[in-house]
Amino acid sequence: MDLGIKGRKAIVCASSRGLGKACAKALAEAGCTVVINGRDEATLQAAANEIAHATGAQVIPVKADVGTPEGRAALLAACPSPDILVNNNAGPPPKDFRQLSRDDMIAGVDANMLTPIALIQQVIDGMVERRFGRIIDITSGSVKMPLPLLDLSSGARAGLTGFLAGVARQVAESNVTINHILPGAFATDRLNSIMQKASKDRSIPFEQVEADRIRTIPARRFGTPDEIGKLCAFLASAHAGYITGQNLLIDGGAFPSAF
Repeated sequence: MDLGIKGRKAIVCASSRGLGKACAKALAEAGCTVVINGRDEATLQAAANEIAHATGAQVIPVKADVGTPEGRAALLAACPSPDILVNNNAGPPPKDFRQLSRDDMIAGVDANMLTPIALIQQVIDGMVERRFGRIIDITSGSVKMPLPLLDLSSGARAGLTGFLAGVARQVAESNVTINHILPGAFATDRLNSIMQKASKDRSIPFEQVEADRIRTIPARRFGTPDEIGKLCAFLASAHAGYITGQNLLIDGGAFPSAF
């Protein structure tokens, strides 16, 4: 399927690896010029080279921390008028809510709620003026089904979801959409680190933790980052203009609900 976005410009946050990188690659495959970012120069450049070689697209790497004003400014300097914005950022580390300090909570909300809002504020009026815009936030399946020790991540991302629900309806008539992708368990470094911590805390082998987690997923496997990338590219496409304000759960059936 031709997604109808060849020549469009996209910013994909936290995209030197994992889910962000998969989204950047899928958009590049669709013919977009893609700005990617990360904090490690070597990893970032390797990702840019890999995506450009695989797709033939222009890939612009920006070494920056999207969670800082300076990092966001660097991204927007590289692409002042994006047609597509994919918000993505690492979640806070797992921690019992009793142990969360005020500073911990502010940092979590800043990274996973305030940072994407700040970027949206900068780009949305241009999208409205051009009458095309696709904003996609990678949040988490825990917004619908909270997970132990991820209360801060769940709360911050749910806050983002609630904040943008009204915004999405304000700009829909201008062909600007805002949607959220809610990943379940995907084969990423973050999932691996969470399972490593569980293995250590519970004094059981990593393989047992992994097997226990897979048993909670009806598909009996973890998702692959490319599956997120393809979904992201469709939501960014010319064909998805009638989808907005939605939370698309992609979790292999783990959330037990009919609706």
